[in-house]
Amino acid sequence: MSQGIELLFFAYRDFTAEPDTILAQYDFGRAHHRVIHFVGRHPQMTVGELLGILRITKQSLNRVLGQLVRQGFIIQRPGARDRRQRLLDLTSKGRELERRLSEPQRVRVANAYREAGARAVEGFRKVLLGIIADEDDRRRFERMERRSSDGVSAI
Repeated sequence: MSQGIELLFFAYRDFTAEPDTILAQYDFGRAHHRVIHFVGRHPQMTVGELLGILRITKQSLNRVLGQLVRQGFIIQRPGARDRRQRLLDLTSKGRELERRLSEPQRVRVANAYREAGARAVEGFRKVLLGIIADEDDRRRFERMERRSSDGVSAI
């Protein structure tokens, strides 16, 4: 078990190394990366939904989100039904940054998956789901799996 924990530390270090270098060029940190990632994966998500996923304070999110909006990576729009809602989307500049940040990670994960094989990947997925403490977060991935088996890609 200790080796598994240590492997996670080393994997995370290497998984974030290339994006960290790109983020530093913008004077951004990992919080910026997380916001860009989730807004890119879930266009038109609300600030409340993003807070729920990231589990950070509204003050912390406002600092990061404000910087991303001011620099033209994210746009905020009021909701169509509830004008108090703020819907978030990546701009074209934000989509380009998201691509640059995610590409090395996609390559790294794809290579690891290919090397490990389908059964190992499924086992790894189960281990990661087992580590996630929140039941709602786990259900998010179960829904994705059901959509994937219906012919809609979850990845």
